[in-house]
Amino acid sequence: MTSPETHDFDALLGDLEAASNVPAKRRHISIKPTVQQVTSVLYNRGALPDELARLVSLIATRNELDQASLGAIVRSLYPSAKVGDEPVLRLVGALGHGQLKPALALQGLFLRWIVMVYHLLENPNILSRAYSVLFNLLDTAAIRPQLCHLLALITRRKHVTPFRIQAILGLSRQTGNDPPLTGLLRVFKNYYPEIIVGEVTKGRASNFKHPDPQWRIRLDEIQQRRIEHHDDGGPQNGFAVNHALGRLMKGAKALIIPAVHTQHAQENSVTLEEIDNPNAFVENLDKIELPTQLVAVMADPLLQKLLLLRPDADAFSRVSSWMLACLDDVSSGSADPSTLVDMVDVVHDYVLGTKSFPPLLLTFFDLFFKVWDGVDKREMILETVEFAPLMKFTEIYQSLFKPLETSILNNSADSQVYLLKFYTGLLRRWSIVLRSEDDLDSLPVGSVAELVVHVNKLALTLTQTSPTIPTYLAIVDFYECNAATFSQPKVLKHLAITIPPALVVYLLFFSNSIEVLSRLCSILATYKQSWEAVMTPSSPSSRPLLPREREHINTFNAFLMDICNCLWRNRAFATSDTDTNAQGCNLPASTKPAITKYLRSIDPGSNTLGLNSLFGLSNSPVLSLQAISSMRELEDAEIEQSQEELLARHAGPVTHGSLDRLRKNGGLKLSWEAYRSNVLRYLEAKGLPGIPELMYNTMKNLMKERNQ
Repeated sequence: MTSPETHDFDALLGDLEAASNVPAKRRHISIKPTVQQVTSVLYNRGALPDELARLVSLIATRNELDQASLGAIVRSLYPSAKVGDEPVLRLVGALGHGQLKPALALQGLFLRWIVMVYHLLENPNILSRAYSVLFNLLDTAAIRPQLCHLLALITRRKHVTPFRIQAILGLSRQTGNDPPLTGLLRVFKNYYPEIIVGEVTKGRASNFKHPDPQWRIRLDEIQQRRIEHHDDGGPQNGFAVNHALGRLMKGAKALIIPAVHTQHAQENSVTLEEIDNPNAFVENLDKIELPTQLVAVMADPLLQKLLLLRPDADAFSRVSSWMLACLDDVSSGSADPSTLVDMVDVVHDYVLGTKSFPPLLLTFFDLFFKVWDGVDKREMILETVEFAPLMKFTEIYQSLFKPLETSILNNSADSQVYLLKFYTGLLRRWSIVLRSEDDLDSLPVGSVAELVVHVNKLALTLTQTSPTIPTYLAIVDFYECNAATFSQPKVLKHLAITIPPALVVYLLFFSNSIEVLSRLCSILATYKQSWEAVMTPSSPSSRPLLPREREHINTFNAFLMDICNCLWRNRAFATSDTDTNAQGCNLPASTKPAITKYLRSIDPGSNTLGLNSLFGLSNSPVLSLQAISSMRELEDAEIEQSQEELLARHAGPVTHGSLDRLRKNGGLKLSWEAYRSNVLRYLEAKGLPGIPELMYNTMKNLMKERNQ
């Protein structure tokens, strides 16, 4: 549906288009207020693609509007989205001499506008196709400065030909070494330095700076607003150099990451600027010359791919030197500390693009965390630090993680959850490193176990500060990642098994979320398989238990026994006095009588609601619906198969005795063991495999049933 603002702007454009066909003397009202309204809307929210096309069509055609009005429209022509081919071709087609062409001053504005939106072009190659048209207009002095700037942007090796070199040299001599021409000639010389020699390129030359930095800042604000509300989601070409003027970062002192540019290339060499698709990149991988300013790797995805596939120690050294210079400026007071916050965007893109975390970044973040407020760009910073290298935990904790915790923790549960999610991502990265490394003896594998021990304290704290389902799920995410780390035998052979704190396990078990319960049981089943693999002599993971593991194994066995007692054996909260390894879920003995008394007060005449069976499959607050639903499913299947209605249906909850009574009353004939096995199958079918997995791996009778 068209918004009222868009409808009003359409009306304004209609008024402009109508006025453009009527001479000024024949108009009944002035068009200037309309132009002012149009430019105001363009400044505030930019031009949509359809509006941009209409405005470009208007200004690119000779009409009755005065030059001041047309110039004001061009200066306010902020695109709110990517710029398509049609507006660019219309403006290129409007260049040159002729009665139907716009004035030369207006053509200069056209070229200036294309330069300023060059980074937004959907298809930058469209200007490359029009290169001959643009080059042949260089003899037009009125638009030459803007034209040279645009040509400098789009010039590639294929455009530098002998006849064009001769044409620029001749024109330069005729104009007395015009600075814009000299600047363009220097661009040509970068591609063929052995051809362009002499004094012609040593004169004063244009630097081709951005024509209007303030205009660019406003354009960025409009574009950012569009990204926040309507994300493009379109594919990005990671196999083409970003030919924008550079990445401008806002701060107390502007920091510019240069675009990729290869100077002094040889005639038979291949530059990154010539690569525009994956095939060309692969075919020329060994021939591609590194660009002149390698710090461009911080922002250019294609250069990142090149250095990832063709590592170069000198290249990384130069990038490190650049970052050290920036850090020295901050340390010495030459640059504002906010510059570090601006650099985070570049560091983030570099780390994610190269999947590496150079040691220099430890120094960077050490300075950064001293000025960071813990909130600004938090997700981006945590995503970057997740790539921290696997090294001795005490060292990396003191240099990186402890300052991060100091910055991010603010006595709120939200900050603790953010930290937990960060450590989950870090553990996942380290797990990938362990799985991909052949020689694990060369890595500080013990850091993984130390990380888990450290996060155990955080998880325990969160169960007290934020006992909510989202928090419990975040805790489960971490321990799932930890359990998955043991899935490869070669990793398990070197990695100490570190279990969660007992209180965390029991609190998760008694949560009111079936998803938390299922995933917790799946984690414990994986842990159990890992313990068995380590202690089985014939296993590839077999090794002596570490002292810490010997301390934990009894605690882990208590987890298994207590949970099986609750879910399966109707012995909830039994202790080792009556059951081997059982710890009664650490419930104090003095609490049991109080809970039993409470249960009797709820249902005095019933014997089904007892403490022992309170958390079994039938009575558990989170499993009772699934249990009775599985019973209903069996009853419906029996009716469908026999074509006869059952005389009685089970009202629930199901017990051993209730099944006997049901059978006597003409209901479903089902044993207690079959009922419970059916509940496990039902849970698996519903996408909750954790409880069945733990039961099949723990209960001996179920192990036999599963193997048959």
